Parts: sequence; structure tokens; C-alpha cells
Amino acid sequence: MFNYEDPSYVQAFIQSALREDVGDGDHTSLSTVPADAKGTAELKVKDRGVLAGVELSVAIFKEVDPALQVKVFIPDGTWIEPGQVVLEVSGSSQSILKAERLVLNCMQRMSGIATYTRSLVNILDGTRAKLLDTRKTTPNFRLAEKWACKIGGAVNHRYGLFDMILIKDNHVDFAGGIKQALEKAFSYAKTLTKPIEVMIEVRNETELDEVLAIGGVKRIMLDNFTPDRLRDAIRKINGRFITEASGGITEKTLRAYGETGVDYISVGALTHQVKSLDLSLKAK
Repeated sequence: MFNYEDPSYVQAFIQSALREDVGDGDHTSLSTVPADAKGTAELKVKDRGVLAGVELSVAIFKEVDPALQVKVFIPDGTWIEPGQVVLEVSGSSQSILKAERLVLNCMQRMSGIATYTRSLVNILDGTRAKLLDTRKTTPNFRLAEKWACKIGGAVNHRYGLFDMILIKDNHVDFAGGIKQALEKAFSYAKTLTKPIEVMIEVRNETELDEVLAIGGVKRIMLDNFTPDRLRDAIRKINGRFITEASGGITEKTLRAYGETGVDYISVGALTHQVKSLDLSLKAK
């Protein structure tokens, strides 16, 4: 299972991002700032929202230059206001400049995601439903985006194609139907050396009835059901399987879905329709 605290995942992400940005050198800093110059910079808040990416930013600074000293004043998950200082970094001026844009790019987008996520989690307050993220993420940035969703209060869905068998509409159609898709999935799961959950998406009540007759799955995703149809489906499922609602659910309809008794609600907009928070890194 994916783990944000696994140094190998985080380091691989940072190294890839640095290769993209730095290439064969930060020639602007190398040409204008003395190699032995030392400095201090503050990461300042210019927007309101939920802070995310602090732990990642510390790892970025350390990957760029282990000698950099970072003082964190505000942790991940905190509500922030303009004028606050999140952290202070001191050391080689060239190293601070090399890390600057990657730190800001990650923290601004992660904070935007965490802020929107928190707002939806608050809408569901008092219901049993938990908010889920999805795989609708930016290529090569999934680690940061799912981390931000978690900071905002959502539950991470599968990280990738490797950690769950999730049979969706196209799988069903290509397999020839619900029965064929499930039978093939169950047989395949037995060949693996690791335990893996089988989950299936249903588009209507007929497909739901087929799944209930066959059984064997861990979770049923009810796609594009209205709240009323979802409530009826959950009564029919009657606690035999974990339930998830998906498909076009927005902040305007989220509460109605949460009140149906569904276990999870997945919202792709957590990561693909988000405004970044405004942060800056300024020399002190």
C-alpha cells in the first residue's frame, strides 16, 4: 500500500521533479549569486485555507542540500491566514533558490486541494459517509495530490492500478457482462501472491441485482445514482457490502448523498478542479 512516509516514494518524486526543473544547473543563481553566499528566506502566506505540503517541502530542501536548516512554525492541516510565516530556511543562497519553485509549486497546489477537501468533509459532518479521492490526478504528481487530500480530511482510495481490482463499466463491457467480469476477477485474484480486494461499479439496479446474486466482492460502487435511487439500493444491499457513491457529485449535492447512509463518496474534483493557494518564499 502507498505510504507518504516511505522515504523511497518521496525521494523518487523529488528527484524526478528536480531533474525536470534544474536540468544541468540553475544557471541564473550560479551566475549571479556567489557560491559561498549564505541567506535566510521565509515562506509567507498570501491566501486563506488549509496548509498542506510542509513535510514535503522540508524533504525537498534536504534533498537539494542536506546542510539547509529548516524551522517549521505551522504544521500541515492548519488553517492559515495572510501574513503568517509557515517556515524559515537558512543556508546556501544558491540551494535555497534551487529549491524555491519546487517547494512553492507543491505547497500551493497541495494547500488548494486540502482546502477544497476540508470544505467537502465539513459538508458531510454528521453523516456516516467518508469522502474519497480518485485516480483523476496530475501525471507524476499523484503522491502530492493524494497526500493533500489526506491532510484535508479525505480517505485515500486506491493509489493506482496495482492495489485493488476495481471493475468499472468499460471492464464489464469488454469482459461481456457482470458475471463474466467477476468470474475472471475472482480467478485472477487467486493467482496473486498478495491479498487484493475486488470492487465493482454498477450503473443501474439490474447490474446491482446481478452483483448481489453472485457476491464475493468487498465493495459496490453505485455510479450516477440519484440520492433517492441510492437510498433504495443501500436498503437492498442491507449492509452485506461496503457501498460507495460516485459520478458527478458536487458540493451542492454532496449532503443529499451523504444522508442516504452510503459508506463512501468519491469526488474526482478534489484533485482536478482546484485553485492553488497563494504562497511566497522571500529573502529575509
